[in-house]
Amino acid sequence: MMQKPEVNSLRELRGYGEAYLKEAQIADAKTDAWLLLEYAAHITKSYYFMHMHEEIPEENAALYTKLVERRAARIPLQYLTGEAWCYGNRFLVNHHVLIPRQDTEILIEEAVRRLHTGMRVLDLCTGSGCILISLLKQKMISGTGSDLSEEALAVAKKNAELHHVQAEWVKSDLFREIEGTFDLIVSNPPYIPADVIPLLDPEVRDHEPHLALEGGADGMDFYRRITEASGSYLKENGWLCVEIGYDEGSAVREMFETNGYSEVSVIQDYAGLDRVVCGMKRGV
Repeated sequence: MMQKPEVNSLRELRGYGEAYLKEAQIADAKTDAWLLLEYAAHITKSYYFMHMHEEIPEENAALYTKLVERRAARIPLQYLTGEAWCYGNRFLVNHHVLIPRQDTEILIEEAVRRLHTGMRVLDLCTGSGCILISLLKQKMISGTGSDLSEEALAVAKKNAELHHVQAEWVKSDLFREIEGTFDLIVSNPPYIPADVIPLLDPEVRDHEPHLALEGGADGMDFYRRITEASGSYLKENGWLCVEIGYDEGSAVREMFETNGYSEVSVIQDYAGLDRVVCGMKRGV
């Protein structure tokens, strides 16, 4: 592999990192090398271009070298920096929670369209809390986030503190420990079929929590459970919105309709792939 440069200038370190990651066949080597340098050296792009030939402290250079090596070992960038962005907000992340992705922003957008002041919102499989917290920042609502993982809930609580929002966090297997009814239920549940997990990129397969990835043999276990039970936890004319895999739209739509939801729609992402299903609980 590439040898670390003898002089720790920003320019040389960045070049070293980019070459090292390219040699390791990291797809976004150039971007990742830059972001890791920003993180390790505590700099911005404007600072870099004004000071690229200056040396940085040895401890920062050593940290950068270590981070580049770990990224080459396919540890996700977001776990190395401890943060990820979603819906314009920064969230703390670690290996106990899924890394927020752009796909989930589609779910947040659809939820926001149905959001009104005073609503009570439930976020199932909350993980980092990025969905619920993003909604809490939009309007004066109350929210509950649930997850089976205590470690994930600890991350969600820290993110709520970071964004100065209040929420109730409950350790629960879906609805098991949930009380009361809600105006809106959202969820990005595990939806990857079990036999697909070994085929995922190493960053996902080896580092993101399988508890938040695997949705049973066909990827549909959580949708079955959520659509069957959610009606008891929704107020009349309340909404259920879930993120789905790109090939799961028709099947999840059918589950919504079978379980009494009306105005069911499948929403596509920016790539034109099915990504979210929403439906309204019918009045009695």
